[in-house]
Amino acid sequence: MNSDMLLDAKGLCAWYGAAQILYDVDLEVRRGEVVALMGRNGAGKSTTLKALIGMLAKRRGAIRFLGHDISKSEPHHAAKLGLGFVPEDRRVFTDLTVMENLDVGRQAPRRWADGTDAPLWTPERLFKLFPNLGEMPNRPGGRMSGGEQQMLTVARTLMGNPYLVLLDEPSEGVAPVIVEQMAHMILELKAQGVSILLSEQNMHFAELVSDRAYVLEKGQIRYQASMAELAANDEVRRAYLSV
Repeated sequence: MNSDMLLDAKGLCAWYGAAQILYDVDLEVRRGEVVALMGRNGAGKSTTLKALIGMLAKRRGAIRFLGHDISKSEPHHAAKLGLGFVPEDRRVFTDLTVMENLDVGRQAPRRWADGTDAPLWTPERLFKLFPNLGEMPNRPGGRMSGGEQQMLTVARTLMGNPYLVLLDEPSEGVAPVIVEQMAHMILELKAQGVSILLSEQNMHFAELVSDRAYVLEKGQIRYQASMAELAANDEVRRAYLSV
C-alpha cells in the first residue's frame, strides 16, 4: 500500500431501506490532502461520508483506512483507528459544557506509520484555533449559537487526534464570519498534517481550502480533478453544481 494513502474506497454502494443512494463510488484521500466531495443537494455527499464511517446499515464495497479493512466496521472502530467524523447536524451534548464536550472526544496520542508523531490536540491548542470556544469553556452546548456548536463539534472530533476528518457541509447555514473561520481552520489542520474529506456545495468555500474534488450526481462520481481544474471548467460546474 502507498504509505501516503489514508483512505481508499472502491465500488462503494449504499442504501436507505430499499432505496439505493450510492452506486460504485471510488475515491481516495492521501496524507495532508483536502479533498472536496461536491454536488447539489441530494447528490449523495452526506451518504458517502456516513457509508465511509459505517453509519449505514446497508453498504457494500471495499473501504481501507490506513491499510485496515473497515468495510464492515462500526463507527467506533473507525474512530479508534483515527478516522474522525463531523456530522452536518452538530451533535453536541447540550447539557455538557464546552470543556466536558471536549473531554468526551479525548483519545490517546497517535503516530504515523513511519514513526513520526501525528498531530496531538489539547483544549489549549483548540482554543487557539477556535478563539470563540476559548471564551466560553464553561458554557453548556445548548446555550451556544449554531456556528459555535459547529466549531465545538469539530473541536471535539479533533480531541480524538484523527489522521483524517470527514467533514459534512461545514459552511452550510452558518454566518459568513464563521464560514471564514472554518476555512482558516481547515487550512490550519492541513498545515498540521491532518487530511480532510469534506462534503460541500459552496464552490467558493471548496476552492479556498481543497486540493482535489470529486463531483457527485445521483450517487455516482461524474467528474474528478484538481480543484483548480474544476474551478476552470464551466461546463462541469453548470451541469452538476449550479442550482
